Amino acid sequence: MNKIKLNTDVLKLIVLFESLTHSKVKDCIPEEKLITYIVEENEAGKAIGKNGINVKRLGNMAKKNIRIIEYSSDLKQYTKNVIYPLKVSGIEEEEVEGKKIVTLTPIDSKTRGYLIGRAAENLRGYEALIKRYFEIDELKVV
Repeated sequence: MNKIKLNTDVLKLIVLFESLTHSKVKDCIPEEKLITYIVEENEAGKAIGKNGINVKRLGNMAKKNIRIIEYSSDLKQYTKNVIYPLKVSGIEEEEVEGKKIVTLTPIDSKTRGYLIGRAAENLRGYEALIKRYFEIDELKVV
């Protein structure tokens, strides 16, 4: 697991988020058009707010899209939370030649396409979010 470094800009985003939503933030990943907040377990509903009001308000303030992911200490549950709203029929962990590989089994070919994305962009993004907290080498879709 990598050490997560937070700079002052990220800390400001976390303070704003926590004061607005009254939920605990575990991590914040600001990108060009998206800010991803990882909230503590059982805090996602409070963070999103009724009818998504907190997400909308934060998005307007930051002029970026907001994504909220609920953390889980269980790799499979956290992976489900990361790929939500996409659904998979199975998540398998396996060791192959000393590498820890997590394999996702999508429910249909359309979901498979969304999971992977153009040039595997979505898949690599999900993989990076999972690697922040779990020792995995690769995320695959079958």
